[in-house]
Amino acid sequence: MQADPDRSANYIEHTMIGDPLADTMIDDLETLGNEESERLIRLGMHDRKGDALGGAPASVREFFSHAAEPPDWLDLPSLLPGCQMFFRNGRLVLAGMVGGVLVEGFATNIAKSFFLTGRLRDQGVRRLKQNNRHMLEIFMPDGMEAHADGWTHSVRVRLVHAKIRKLLSESEEWDVAELGVPISAAHVGFAVAAFSARLLKHLKSLGGSFNGEERKSFMAVWRYSGYLMGIPETILYRDEEEALEIFRIGLLCEPPPSLESIVLATSLINSAPLIAGIDNDDERRNLSGYVAQISRALIGNEMADALRYPKSRTFGSLLKFRTANRVERIMDRLMPGRSGAETILTTLFDVSQFDELGISYRLPDHVHAERSSRW
Repeated sequence: MQADPDRSANYIEHTMIGDPLADTMIDDLETLGNEESERLIRLGMHDRKGDALGGAPASVREFFSHAAEPPDWLDLPSLLPGCQMFFRNGRLVLAGMVGGVLVEGFATNIAKSFFLTGRLRDQGVRRLKQNNRHMLEIFMPDGMEAHADGWTHSVRVRLVHAKIRKLLSESEEWDVAELGVPISAAHVGFAVAAFSARLLKHLKSLGGSFNGEERKSFMAVWRYSGYLMGIPETILYRDEEEALEIFRIGLLCEPPPSLESIVLATSLINSAPLIAGIDNDDERRNLSGYVAQISRALIGNEMADALRYPKSRTFGSLLKFRTANRVERIMDRLMPGRSGAETILTTLFDVSQFDELGISYRLPDHVHAERSSRW
């Protein structure tokens, strides 16, 4: 693959950039304690009138004022086709995320922050379900309206990133000179490019169905979510073509998969049965093996071998998967009582994290997940 010098330089430059607005706010909140921090974040998240944070630090007011101001390019009505496509292909989206883009993300230095914090080793299922909840909410109709659930989940991710960035930066385990800023703008920009354009590619391979308008709309949903997550527009894609180029250049600039990448990719594949609620050991092993086979077919043998996947033949595996998916769709049409759409929605809810008291605005308070308060 040939590198684009300008894009490569831009990517590397952004590995040293965090999120100034969020980082300053997190510094100020730390002096107020966890309870007051959570209260102020909750107020800001739901402050539709813009007057609830009068006594808050200036950095908190500036952060939420900026988040509530939509970018010039946002067209909220145009997001609806992407939402419809997401729910029509819900199960395939989950398969493409777990077996495709999340693994590809862990093949980069993104794995370092996850490994050091233990977010997938100690509380893996809960964290993955939180990620699924974020994705579910941003694709709800009207979910990206200011202060709606998709909007708040995207902003919450931004604040969690800022807090973990601070914890890692202050830890002796993170070397900024070697690794760049923790959860850098480059890595978040790369991740959202993968969640959008790369996921569309995997969806097509898995048998997903969508037209040009839905494709463009799907990209627009993730672009706005990425903007709310604090990705500077200097590395936030504008369209699918640019997103694929950011993904390609990111892989070129990143080092080969590390030991942390291997551990986290294996953990991710093995977590699939747990997320699905499968308790039987044999069934878990069988499903993990099948997920690994499909994942290898999606990401390619070179990356799969670098991540030390078990050897398996992938010829015909995606065709078999697509055929099974078509059979499901035909059965849904022939037997309306099966409620295919309802089953997809139920599946999405089952694998997403819902807390009894609603969305949590608590933030991690220790660099290691096992020593942090629940958030």
